[in-house]
Amino acid sequence: MDDTPVRLARVGGIATLTIDRPAALNALNTAVLDALAAHVTALAVDPDLRVVVLTGAGTKSFVAGADISEMAALGPVGAQAFARRGHATLAALAGLPVPVIAAVNGFALGGGCELTLACDLVYAADTARFGQPEVKLGLIPGFGGTQRLARRVGAMRATEMVLGGRMVDATEAKAIGLVLDVFPAAELMERVLERARGIAAMGPLAVRAAKAVQALGLEAPLATANAFERDAFATLFDTRDAQAGMTAFLAKRPTSFEGR
Repeated sequence: MDDTPVRLARVGGIATLTIDRPAALNALNTAVLDALAAHVTALAVDPDLRVVVLTGAGTKSFVAGADISEMAALGPVGAQAFARRGHATLAALAGLPVPVIAAVNGFALGGGCELTLACDLVYAADTARFGQPEVKLGLIPGFGGTQRLARRVGAMRATEMVLGGRMVDATEAKAIGLVLDVFPAAELMERVLERARGIAAMGPLAVRAAKAVQALGLEAPLATANAFERDAFATLFDTRDAQAGMTAFLAKRPTSFEGR
Protein backbone atom coordinates (compact mmCIF):
# COMPACT_ATOMS: atom_id res chain seq x y z
CA MET A 1 0.00 0.00 0.00
CA ASP A 2 1.33 3.43 -1.00
CA ASP A 3 1.42 5.65 2.07
CA THR A 4 3.29 8.60 0.59
CA PRO A 5 1.83 11.93 1.74
CA VAL A 6 2.13 13.38 -1.78
CA ARG A 7 0.84 11.37 -4.74
CA LEU A 8 2.00 11.88 -8.32
CA ALA A 9 -0.21 11.06 -11.31
CA ARG A 10 0.86 11.58 -14.90
CA VAL A 11 -1.19 11.88 -18.09
CA GLY A 12 1.01 12.83 -21.02
CA GLY A 13 2.84 16.03 -20.22
CA ILE A 14 0.60 16.94 -17.28
CA ALA A 15 1.68 15.90 -13.78
CA THR A 16 -0.80 16.12 -10.90
CA LEU A 17 0.55 16.30 -7.37
CA THR A 18 -1.98 15.57 -4.61
CA ILE A 19 -1.19 16.27 -0.97
CA ASP A 20 -2.74 13.25 0.70
CA ARG A 21 -3.30 13.61 4.45
CA PRO A 22 -7.07 14.12 4.49
CA ALA A 23 -7.40 13.05 8.14
CA ALA A 24 -5.11 15.99 9.01
CA LEU A 25 -6.77 18.27 6.43
CA ASN A 26 -3.60 17.84 4.33
CA ALA A 27 -1.54 19.87 6.82
CA LEU A 28 2.10 20.42 5.93
CA ASN A 29 4.56 18.55 8.12
CA THR A 30 8.17 17.59 7.51
CA ALA A 31 7.18 14.41 5.67
CA VAL A 32 4.86 16.30 3.29
CA LEU A 33 7.44 18.99 2.58
CA ASP A 34 10.14 16.42 1.90
CA ALA A 35 7.88 14.33 -0.35
CA LEU A 36 6.77 17.40 -2.27
CA ALA A 37 10.38 18.56 -2.64
CA ALA A 38 11.42 15.13 -3.94
CA HIS A 39 8.70 15.14 -6.59
CA VAL A 40 9.52 18.71 -7.63
CA THR A 41 13.22 17.89 -7.93
CA ALA A 42 12.46 14.98 -10.26
CA LEU A 43 9.94 16.94 -12.32
CA ALA A 44 12.33 19.87 -12.76
CA VAL A 45 14.60 17.83 -15.05
CA ASP A 46 11.85 16.07 -17.03
CA PRO A 47 12.02 17.32 -20.64
CA ASP A 48 8.56 15.93 -21.43
CA LEU A 49 6.82 17.81 -18.62
CA ARG A 50 4.39 20.52 -19.76
CA VAL A 51 2.28 21.52 -16.74
CA VAL A 52 2.04 20.67 -13.04
CA VAL A 53 -1.31 20.70 -11.21
CA LEU A 54 -1.26 20.81 -7.40
CA THR A 55 -4.27 19.92 -5.25
CA GLY A 56 -5.32 18.33 -1.96
CA ALA A 57 -6.99 15.00 -1.25
CA GLY A 58 -10.62 14.95 -0.20
CA THR A 59 -13.24 17.65 -0.54
CA LYS A 60 -12.75 19.74 2.59
CA SER A 61 -9.19 21.00 2.44
CA PHE A 62 -6.50 21.92 -0.07
CA VAL A 63 -3.95 22.41 2.71
CA ALA A 64 -5.26 23.65 6.06
CA GLY A 65 -1.85 24.99 7.10
CA ALA A 66 1.33 23.77 8.69
CA ASP A 67 0.93 20.86 11.10
CA ILE A 68 0.48 22.50 14.52
CA SER A 69 1.04 19.20 16.32
CA GLU A 70 4.57 19.14 14.90
CA MET A 71 5.23 22.85 15.32
CA ALA A 72 4.12 22.94 18.97
CA ALA A 73 7.16 20.87 19.96
CA LEU A 74 9.66 23.19 18.26
CA GLY A 75 11.98 25.74 19.81
CA PRO A 76 13.59 28.62 17.89
CA VAL A 77 16.28 26.43 16.30
CA GLY A 78 13.78 23.80 15.19
CA ALA A 79 11.38 26.47 13.95
CA GLN A 80 14.16 28.04 11.88
CA ALA A 81 14.89 24.66 10.28
CA PHE A 82 11.19 24.04 9.62
CA ALA A 83 10.80 27.47 8.02
CA ARG A 84 13.90 26.91 5.88
CA ARG A 85 12.50 23.58 4.71
CA GLY A 86 9.19 25.21 3.81
CA HIS A 87 10.85 28.12 2.00
CA ALA A 88 13.14 25.79 0.06
CA THR A 89 10.27 23.54 -1.02
CA LEU A 90 8.07 26.43 -2.13
CA ALA A 91 10.97 28.10 -3.93
CA ALA A 92 11.63 24.86 -5.82
CA LEU A 93 7.94 24.62 -6.74
CA ALA A 94 7.86 28.23 -7.93
CA GLY A 95 11.10 27.64 -9.83
CA LEU A 96 9.82 24.74 -11.90
CA PRO A 97 10.43 25.55 -15.58
CA VAL A 98 6.80 24.79 -16.50
CA PRO A 99 3.59 26.42 -15.26
CA VAL A 100 2.29 25.24 -11.88
CA ILE A 101 -1.48 25.41 -11.37
CA ALA A 102 -3.12 25.22 -7.95
CA ALA A 103 -6.57 23.59 -7.84
CA VAL A 104 -7.79 24.78 -4.45
CA ASN A 105 -10.52 22.40 -3.36
CA GLY A 106 -11.13 23.66 0.19
CA PHE A 107 -9.28 25.38 3.01
CA ALA A 108 -6.00 27.05 1.98
CA LEU A 109 -4.85 28.54 5.25
CA GLY A 110 -1.40 29.45 6.56
CA GLY A 111 1.05 27.21 4.74
CA GLY A 112 -1.73 26.21 2.36
CA CYS A 113 -2.28 29.80 1.28
CA GLU A 114 1.49 30.22 0.98
CA LEU A 115 1.59 27.13 -1.22
CA THR A 116 -0.88 28.72 -3.65
CA LEU A 117 1.27 31.86 -3.72
CA ALA A 118 4.15 29.78 -5.08
CA CYS A 119 2.00 28.68 -8.03
CA ASP A 120 1.69 30.48 -11.35
CA LEU A 121 -2.08 30.08 -11.73
CA VAL A 122 -4.67 29.53 -9.00
CA TYR A 123 -8.22 28.27 -9.50
CA ALA A 124 -10.61 27.59 -6.64
CA ALA A 125 -13.72 25.62 -5.84
CA ASP A 126 -16.64 27.71 -4.61
CA THR A 127 -16.09 26.05 -1.23
CA ALA A 128 -12.49 27.26 -0.91
CA ARG A 129 -11.31 29.57 1.88
CA PHE A 130 -8.01 31.44 2.05
CA GLY A 131 -6.15 33.10 4.90
CA GLN A 132 -2.98 33.69 6.87
CA PRO A 133 -4.24 33.14 10.43
CA GLU A 134 -0.85 32.66 12.11
CA VAL A 135 -1.26 35.72 14.35
CA LYS A 136 -4.08 33.86 16.10
CA LEU A 137 -1.39 31.45 17.33
CA GLY A 138 0.99 34.22 18.34
CA LEU A 139 3.06 33.60 15.20
CA ILE A 140 3.54 35.06 11.72
CA PRO A 141 3.58 33.30 8.35
CA GLY A 142 6.76 31.28 8.00
CA PHE A 143 6.73 30.04 4.39
CA GLY A 144 6.71 33.38 2.54
CA GLY A 145 3.24 34.70 3.31
CA THR A 146 4.39 38.12 4.51
CA GLN A 147 6.17 38.63 1.18
CA ARG A 148 4.39 36.74 -1.59
CA LEU A 149 0.89 37.72 -0.52
CA ALA A 150 1.65 41.44 -0.87
CA ARG A 151 3.07 40.82 -4.31
CA ARG A 152 -0.08 38.95 -5.33
CA VAL A 153 -2.87 41.13 -3.88
CA GLY A 154 -1.15 44.40 -2.96
CA ALA A 155 0.44 45.61 0.27
CA MET A 156 -2.59 47.00 2.08
CA ARG A 157 -4.87 44.01 1.42
CA ALA A 158 -2.08 41.64 2.45
CA THR A 159 -1.49 43.67 5.61
CA GLU A 160 -5.15 43.33 6.56
CA MET A 161 -5.09 39.57 6.03
CA VAL A 162 -1.79 38.96 7.83
CA LEU A 163 -2.32 41.31 10.79
CA GLY A 164 -5.97 40.44 11.30
CA GLY A 165 -5.82 36.77 10.41
CA ARG A 166 -8.97 37.27 8.34
CA MET A 167 -10.17 34.45 6.12
CA VAL A 168 -11.65 35.21 2.68
CA ASP A 169 -14.02 33.06 0.68
CA ALA A 170 -13.48 32.07 -2.93
CA THR A 171 -15.53 34.96 -4.32
CA GLU A 172 -13.55 37.56 -2.41
CA ALA A 173 -10.30 35.76 -3.23
CA LYS A 174 -11.10 36.20 -6.91
CA ALA A 175 -12.04 39.85 -6.42
CA ILE A 176 -8.70 40.69 -4.79
CA GLY A 177 -6.60 38.73 -7.28
CA LEU A 178 -5.73 35.77 -5.09
CA VAL A 179 -7.38 33.37 -7.55
CA LEU A 180 -8.19 33.62 -11.24
CA ASP A 181 -11.53 31.84 -11.42
CA VAL A 182 -13.97 30.04 -9.16
CA PHE A 183 -15.76 26.84 -10.22
CA PRO A 184 -18.37 24.58 -8.62
CA ALA A 185 -16.51 22.14 -6.40
CA ALA A 186 -17.61 19.10 -8.43
CA GLU A 187 -16.20 20.67 -11.61
CA LEU A 188 -12.92 22.04 -10.25
CA MET A 189 -10.45 19.38 -11.34
CA GLU A 190 -11.88 18.93 -14.81
CA ARG A 191 -11.95 22.68 -15.38
CA VAL A 192 -8.36 23.01 -14.15
CA LEU A 193 -7.20 20.09 -16.26
CA GLU A 194 -8.91 21.70 -19.25
CA ARG A 195 -6.77 24.81 -18.68
CA ALA A 196 -3.71 22.61 -18.19
CA ARG A 197 -4.34 20.76 -21.45
CA GLY A 198 -4.66 24.09 -23.25
CA ILE A 199 -1.21 25.17 -22.03
CA ALA A 200 0.27 21.74 -22.71
CA ALA A 201 -0.81 22.03 -26.37
CA MET A 202 1.26 25.18 -26.86
CA GLY A 203 4.91 25.28 -27.91
CA PRO A 204 6.68 23.85 -24.85
CA LEU A 205 9.93 25.76 -25.31
CA ALA A 206 7.99 28.99 -25.73
CA VAL A 207 5.93 28.35 -22.58
CA ARG A 208 9.08 27.66 -20.56
CA ALA A 209 10.77 30.77 -21.95
CA ALA A 210 7.76 32.97 -21.24
CA LYS A 211 7.55 31.76 -17.64
CA ALA A 212 11.27 32.33 -17.09
CA VAL A 213 11.24 35.81 -18.61
CA GLN A 214 8.18 36.88 -16.64
CA ALA A 215 9.74 35.67 -13.38
CA LEU A 216 13.01 37.48 -14.06
CA GLY A 217 11.27 40.62 -15.22
CA LEU A 218 9.11 41.02 -12.13
CA GLU A 219 12.23 41.63 -10.04
CA ALA A 220 14.02 43.86 -12.58
CA PRO A 221 13.69 47.41 -13.96
CA LEU A 222 11.49 47.58 -17.06
CA ALA A 223 14.39 48.21 -19.46
CA THR A 224 16.24 45.18 -18.12
CA ALA A 225 13.09 43.05 -18.23
CA ASN A 226 12.47 44.02 -21.85
CA ALA A 227 16.05 43.02 -22.67
CA PHE A 228 15.36 39.57 -21.18
CA GLU A 229 12.32 39.31 -23.42
CA ARG A 230 14.18 40.38 -26.57
CA ASP A 231 16.90 37.82 -26.00
CA ALA A 232 14.49 34.97 -25.31
CA PHE A 233 12.33 35.93 -28.30
CA ALA A 234 15.34 35.83 -30.60
CA THR A 235 16.68 32.57 -29.19
CA LEU A 236 13.42 30.76 -29.97
CA PHE A 237 13.92 31.45 -33.67
CA ASP A 238 16.64 28.80 -33.58
CA THR A 239 14.16 26.09 -32.53
CA ARG A 240 12.29 23.59 -34.67
CA ASP A 241 9.13 24.42 -32.72
CA ALA A 242 9.15 28.05 -33.86
CA GLN A 243 9.83 27.06 -37.45
CA ALA A 244 7.02 24.50 -37.33
CA GLY A 245 4.63 26.93 -35.67
CA MET A 246 5.12 29.73 -38.19
CA THR A 247 5.04 27.34 -41.13
CA ALA A 248 1.80 25.76 -39.89
CA PHE A 249 0.24 29.18 -39.34
CA LEU A 250 1.01 30.28 -42.90
CA ALA A 251 -0.30 26.97 -44.24
CA LYS A 252 -3.43 27.29 -42.08
CA ARG A 253 -2.97 23.89 -40.43
CA PRO A 254 -2.47 22.70 -36.84
CA THR A 255 1.03 22.65 -35.37
CA SER A 256 2.70 19.59 -33.94
CA PHE A 257 5.39 20.71 -31.49
CA GLU A 258 8.43 18.55 -30.74
CA GLY A 259 9.93 20.50 -27.88
CA ARG A 260 13.09 21.12 -29.89
